Amino acid sequence: MDLKKHHKPTFDNISKEKRERIINVATKEFALKGFENANINDIAKKAQISVGSLYKYFDNKQDLFLTIVNYNIATMDNLLTALSQSDEDILLKVEQILRTIQKYSKENELIIKFYNVMTNESNPRFAGYFANEMESMTARIYYTAIEQGKKAGDVRTDIDSAFAAYLLDNMFMSLQFSYACDYYKERFKIYAGDSILEKDDFVVEQCLKFIKSALKK
Repeated sequence: MDLKKHHKPTFDNISKEKRERIINVATKEFALKGFENANINDIAKKAQISVGSLYKYFDNKQDLFLTIVNYNIATMDNLLTALSQSDEDILLKVEQILRTIQKYSKENELIIKFYNVMTNESNPRFAGYFANEMESMTARIYYTAIEQGKKAGDVRTDIDSAFAAYLLDNMFMSLQFSYACDYYKERFKIYAGDSILEKDDFVVEQCLKFIKSALKK
């Protein structure tokens, strides 16, 4: 996926360890504090670099923020593209995506919280960018999987592939937040019981039954 770069070439030239350290620290700061309240000085200090060095890599806080956005979009793109483009039945693809969401969300809570911050960010400067870059990626992946399913005879042909992709993405996004974000965790428990976060197989099973009734002939 070809995303516009918001960092300077110098950021690509530093060591992988240093680059990942900056990304991880900035992800945590933005996830916990949001864009407006995250402090560039705090990020530099926690990343063990000077503020001057940080400005050698990014013109401003917005460019650092958008670089983190791109990093997380690319991570999810790599995870989901391979799953969606296989020749397997659509329900097997969905099951793999669901289990990937469960595992990834539990192991990368801060990234999912950052994603939640992005989608709830009140700053209108970013709304169009998020929609165009992040959502267009998942829309493409899920649309492709549904269209492949139609051609293979696995998916009913009387549904609109684009709208079905939208509904799938809403389910997947809600699940991501439900495994990582405090509000959504509590919401999940209210609807499905206090032990739902430990019942991964049950969640996958129920999601697949729901999706099968919608997509299958």
